[in-house]
Amino acid sequence: MAARIASITGAEHTAMLGLGVYRPERIVTNDEVAGPIDSSDEWIRTRSGIRTRRFASPEETIVSMSVAAARDAIEAAEIDANQIDCVIVATSTWLLLTPAAGPQIATALGLENVAAFDVSAGCAGFCHAVALASDLVKGGTARHVLAIGVEKLTDTVNPKDRGTAFLFADGAGAVVIGPSDEPGIGPTVWGSDGTQHHAIRQDKDWMEFFAEIDERGLDAVRPYLAMEGTAVFRWAAHSLEKVCRDAIERAGLTTDELDAMVPHQANGRIIEIMARVLKLPESCALANDIEETGNTSAASIPLAMEALMRTGDAKPGGSALLIAFGAGLSFAAQVVHLPNWK
Repeated sequence: MAARIASITGAEHTAMLGLGVYRPERIVTNDEVAGPIDSSDEWIRTRSGIRTRRFASPEETIVSMSVAAARDAIEAAEIDANQIDCVIVATSTWLLLTPAAGPQIATALGLENVAAFDVSAGCAGFCHAVALASDLVKGGTARHVLAIGVEKLTDTVNPKDRGTAFLFADGAGAVVIGPSDEPGIGPTVWGSDGTQHHAIRQDKDWMEFFAEIDERGLDAVRPYLAMEGTAVFRWAAHSLEKVCRDAIERAGLTTDELDAMVPHQANGRIIEIMARVLKLPESCALANDIEETGNTSAASIPLAMEALMRTGDAKPGGSALLIAFGAGLSFAAQVVHLPNWK
């Protein structure tokens, strides 16, 4: 008979204990990005709902932005940093295939010998990280997990691409996830649709780029983020209502019991459509951080949570539906209690 392997169990319930964010200092107006794409402030606002966004400087990196957001999240959670024993980083703009950003971020935070890894699920990455972190704590693999969403999309977007240059921006958000006396993170509803992989993608792989260099030398065009906006809009507008309703139902709630909805800040029109089809009550606050922050991919959910509470539209402890979707195409949703924030 095989030797019996011991098993462990963790917390019965989990919650987001603290939230921190980092917004780059530089505020960029529509007029600034409109020139290279032959556009205008009115066109951009009408098409996306964006008025301003933040662009990171060379000194504001994936690591530095993550560390700043994480430190505030740990402080808001009112725990010691040494109680963190896992770091999950959701990002699509860490420009090294290896090593991952997670270990460097953990070390910069002074965390020693903790598990640290990256998750690549596009704009849905943060909600994926929340799901993983919650399950790690429930399973006993970790005590407290730092889940970070961070992007420096200005490194990957062609400023002359009319389909992407006005949309994407930079920033970071982090939450500490740990044990709770009552459920603070509901079951996650997630999935993917690989038939739509072309809708948001890197426009060439690195081997194609290297081949161009061999053939054309310095005239080779680097890979950029490419998006088929109409395809993404249609997919999101018509596919995500069921995901949202499933997440609310699995949390044991109804839409009338939601205090807030925090959708991925992809496009103002998509946000409006999602709120309308769900028939949210007037008492339910709707995050619309895209107006000031743009689309920050994996960072958009935590940034939007912070904006919602900073403006007083929602409060810590309130019930909120998180829903995100992006490259893959991937999606994830869960109902949570909003965390303390700094």
